[in-house]
Amino acid sequence: MRKWLLIFLGTSLLHAQEPQPDSDVLTFEEYINIVRTNHPLVRSAGLVVGMAEAGITEARGGFDPKLEAATEEKKFGNSTYYQHREGVFRIPTWYGIELQAGFENNDGFLLNPELRVPDDGLAAVGIKVPIGQGLFINQRMADLRSAKINLSLSRADQQLRAAEALHQAAAAYFNWKRQYEEAELYKNFYEVAKIRRDGIVTLIKLGDNPAIDSVEAGITEKARLLSYEEAQLKLIKARLELSNFLWADNVPIELTENAVPEQNVASRVAPVLKTEILDFAVDTHPKITMMQAKADILEVERQLKANSLLPKMDLGYSYLSERWQWNGDPQQNYKVTASFGFPIFLRKERGALRLTKLKLQDARIGIEFEKLQLTNKVDAVRNEISSLTRQRRIASEVVNDNTQMVQAEERLFNLGESSLFLINTRESTLISARLSEIVIENRFLMAHAELFRVLAGN
Repeated sequence: MRKWLLIFLGTSLLHAQEPQPDSDVLTFEEYINIVRTNHPLVRSAGLVVGMAEAGITEARGGFDPKLEAATEEKKFGNSTYYQHREGVFRIPTWYGIELQAGFENNDGFLLNPELRVPDDGLAAVGIKVPIGQGLFINQRMADLRSAKINLSLSRADQQLRAAEALHQAAAAYFNWKRQYEEAELYKNFYEVAKIRRDGIVTLIKLGDNPAIDSVEAGITEKARLLSYEEAQLKLIKARLELSNFLWADNVPIELTENAVPEQNVASRVAPVLKTEILDFAVDTHPKITMMQAKADILEVERQLKANSLLPKMDLGYSYLSERWQWNGDPQQNYKVTASFGFPIFLRKERGALRLTKLKLQDARIGIEFEKLQLTNKVDAVRNEISSLTRQRRIASEVVNDNTQMVQAEERLFNLGESSLFLINTRESTLISARLSEIVIENRFLMAHAELFRVLAGN
């Protein structure tokens, strides 16, 4: 009877980690693909690029042609003092030059003499050119340049946000796998303790064992039941946390209780997360791209501030014609405008330029520092993965050795040369070794997830 009982227990230990036949395996690759395709955090990251594209459209609006019209009329009693009607069509160009065409028609017996025009109205076609400020760079040019740079920044930001969401999702899967394996471990050893207690009770009734053995077996069974209940609670929490990342058609999906994680995730994590890349191009990292884009925007601002140190001079020329006939002499029928402005001390402009230069200098220093940090982080995580790879091998050997020790102790007990206390002690050591192996494997998987986050999905 004793021999049959212990052979059964040894078989249970050997198959303690096998999944149930009716379980549904959710592989890590399937899970990551679901998250990458459907999760709101990943999908919303694409909105950042859409907003940047909308910003470019908005900035280009500064170069849109404009049609302006105005009318003004004054009457009192039966007298028309004046009527003033004017329309202008303006075309801003990339440089500060502005093309314009207009028409005005004015009459009235009290009309301002300078506004008098031919009876059929007066047409004008002209150009306005900034000679100082605004010729090579102005606010609308700076806005469009910044908007285009911001698109590059937003694409890098999208990549970082998506990588962060996938990192959190991967961590949730690895935590679920850890809790599942711990729960299965405690479950199997609890069942072993329960079967052993029943066997001990039977042997006591047959007179083969002392009655005190049932107390010891009962203590072990209850202690393992408590551990199993605690592990089950952690597993439920991990399953719910994982469900936060499961979506389909904007509807959350709850992970079923019979779903189990993939057993050989450790061999698949690097290909799925693409963390086996050896050449790390720090210059093309999304974070560096973002910081460089911010520095480029500051450079545009610096150019604009430097341009404000120039005097503001605008020249305008319009060719005038009656009723769009354009048969007059441009040297006689014209309108010329000129304006000039220049602050004496330029304290506001010089202060703004210096502040922008300091910000740009700080941004460039930050880029170099971030490059060093990223390179060191990648090296550190890769070294951690290498160390954990060796630790996994050692932990597996320790588990195998402890399994052999338990089996040997069972054989001695079967021959009457050991005790229940020694078997429980050996099993407790095996449980601790197996838990340590689970923790090391979880750290190994988490290190790959961290490397994926640092690489930002490159």
